[in-house]
Amino acid sequence: MANVIRRQTPAARLGRGLLYGVLILAALFYILPLVVMLMTSVKPLSEISAGSLLSFPQNPTFAPWTKAWGEACTGMRCDGVGGYFWNSFAIVIPAVLISTTIGALNGYALTKWRFKGSELVFALMLFGCFIPFQVVLLPMAQTLGWLGISSSRAGLILVHVVFGIAFTTLFFRNFYVGIPNELVSAAKLDGAGFFRIFWRILLPVSAPIIVVSVIWQFTQIWNDFLFGVAFQPQHPARYRGAKQPGEYLHWRSRVQRGYGGGDDCRAAHPGGVRVGGKILRARADSRLG
Repeated sequence: MANVIRRQTPAARLGRGLLYGVLILAALFYILPLVVMLMTSVKPLSEISAGSLLSFPQNPTFAPWTKAWGEACTGMRCDGVGGYFWNSFAIVIPAVLISTTIGALNGYALTKWRFKGSELVFALMLFGCFIPFQVVLLPMAQTLGWLGISSSRAGLILVHVVFGIAFTTLFFRNFYVGIPNELVSAAKLDGAGFFRIFWRILLPVSAPIIVVSVIWQFTQIWNDFLFGVAFQPQHPARYRGAKQPGEYLHWRSRVQRGYGGGDDCRAAHPGGVRVGGKILRARADSRLG
């Protein structure tokens, strides 16, 4: 019977070959921009100006990579992108690990240790997936200021962890629903506790959803720009007395109670942040100096 099942007709083999051919062509088409970017990055400027994008480099050089890593200018600083690259890793890795771990425990508790109101708790956490980034800027700036981490890397990690918990909880909750409850019940009869059941039964089968969660969180945090601009320390010449725009937002939120406009706000800096249909204005030079 096994030999009969494994036997394929010529038409089936042809169809499978065509399928793999289409998939390979699609993969090559998808990675073509990356290949062009890498080939162009090792070409001298003369070859880039004269040659085709798809031509291989005749005299490859890594001088542009070296210059970009250690000498490229970002704004008024010419320190290269190396520091920013490692800083991104220092933020992404802890945020991904913490948010994935908390999401796994939340999904486990919401499916295998259900309690009264667990569905309401999940619905409220699910609501966090639909909150735009811009809505949480001012509240998060206030929270980081109260915690005393508004000018630190830990503050930005906390922001990404809090915003990612809703997504990781959703992923793990939907995955753990498919695991039979009888396994957990049997472990409870044998005397296993909350963490032992999670470690010995659920975690070993969670590899697929862990990969999904890590990829999702890593991509979201690595590509984030808004939170990085709002909560990371900036060049001190830009905001005198405030190390980051997060402190600037925190000050503005205190100046305008209820998003109203006072004398300090009407005679303010021409720039502003629109919240709740009104523009918050603040005099950065006088208040933050």
